[in-house]
Amino acid sequence: MREHWDNRPAFVLAAIGSAIGLGNVWRFPYICFKYGGGAFLIPYIIALFTAGIPLLILEFSLGHKMAASAPESFRKIGVKKEWLGWFAILVALGITSYYAVIMSWCGNYFCYSFNLSWGKDTADFFNNKFLAISNGPLEIGKMRLIILPALIIAWVAIVGCIWKGPKTVSKVVYITVILPWLILLIFVIRGVTLPGAIEGLKYFLTPNFQALKDVEVWRNAYAQVFFSLSIGFGIMIAYASYLPPKKDIVNNAFIIGLADAGTAFFAGFAVFSVLGYYSYLQGVPVPETVESLAKSAMGLAFIAYPTIINLLPFANKLFGCLFFLMLLTLGIDSAFSLVEAISAGFIDKWKIKKHTRVRIYTGVVALIMGLIYITQSGLYWLDIIDYFMSNFGLIIVGLLECIVLGYMFKLKVLKDHVNPISEIKIGKLWEICVKVITPLVLIFLLGSQIVERIKTPYGGYPRSAEFIGLCALLVLFLVSILLMNIKRRNNQIPKSPKITNA
Repeated sequence: MREHWDNRPAFVLAAIGSAIGLGNVWRFPYICFKYGGGAFLIPYIIALFTAGIPLLILEFSLGHKMAASAPESFRKIGVKKEWLGWFAILVALGITSYYAVIMSWCGNYFCYSFNLSWGKDTADFFNNKFLAISNGPLEIGKMRLIILPALIIAWVAIVGCIWKGPKTVSKVVYITVILPWLILLIFVIRGVTLPGAIEGLKYFLTPNFQALKDVEVWRNAYAQVFFSLSIGFGIMIAYASYLPPKKDIVNNAFIIGLADAGTAFFAGFAVFSVLGYYSYLQGVPVPETVESLAKSAMGLAFIAYPTIINLLPFANKLFGCLFFLMLLTLGIDSAFSLVEAISAGFIDKWKIKKHTRVRIYTGVVALIMGLIYITQSGLYWLDIIDYFMSNFGLIIVGLLECIVLGYMFKLKVLKDHVNPISEIKIGKLWEICVKVITPLVLIFLLGSQIVERIKTPYGGYPRSAEFIGLCALLVLFLVSILLMNIKRRNNQIPKSPKITNA
């Protein structure tokens, strides 16, 4: 018998927790500032309703109807389509291997917050003392043993959160989702009361409508929505498969999509209010502050924020601890959802009864894969692998999902399954989004990335390092084909009937 969520709020909170991650705190505010301020919200909202929520509904409806993980769901559509589900969760495996490493950084920085151990020069501390970054990705260097204990603890926590699957997650999410929201609220209240906060918020919110003419702005809006909602990982398919029959699908998708977008927007107030405060203290414009402190989105968390925490008028150690605790709780939901999606694929294929053992093995494999990221070249490899997994792996999965479910399988089957049990009904507009709008956007995103990479290597890295990133994707593809073709034992699981388009 398939595991089920304890109740609807548990499912909604778990899906929200998966969608809301570290990127909501540092990536969204950064690209919003970079691409038109308040005007960026226009393409972002359009992207949310034409790609994000439609694909959420698509993955929820597939997982719920098939009552199976991503590989098994696609196998029920057609045996030869099973590989797409495996490719999705293998990309998830690649991402979770470094996502846990970022959590370990947050864990270390949580400890550093008690004494503000990062000192005054936070950039030097992060780059040279904490990570001890080498001169390039091909110069691996030594393993940073200072990070290893936190990484092991992170993986123990991740596996512990899904120890008994949805039953455990149903209880954990009430803490790991609600707590970071409360901490974020504290930071927003504290931030907007600081001197100069208004100037920071102006730069975050003031619309630059001229930016809407730039194709890059629209590309980043769709990319942010697609990546932020955990689409293409197999997570939402697995999570929906744990829903009991006759549970709402469409309304849940809207709640989760809007909660994710709202959290990202709200996080901008916490980030840019304190950047305005720093600008006020330094007597420089906010744009110069952003450029000097946070030359990348991740720099906001590990360089800019510690610098500003140092300068808070009181309780800066407390706010430092709260900030990195917030990042840890935001990160763990996304991490354990990735592991659950991966584990569900293996459990479903071979009908493994000892589910906990599969989750432990998944965690151990991902931990071993993540060791490269705690070497002196780790930051480079994290950046390279993240780029190829996100900008190629996830986009390919999303595009193929639209093609397979939109053209090789009648969407009417999923629509007829969803509408009778949902408060909000889907119709022709949803089909147009899945079959036309979203595929065209994803083809554009994929094509533009390919053109850019032909012109110049990503991030200025050597072509050899870029080649390794591409090889990682190729290996995941080949392994997905291999897993599809591994025969099932007759005494393990009966052959699933093919779901017709009737």
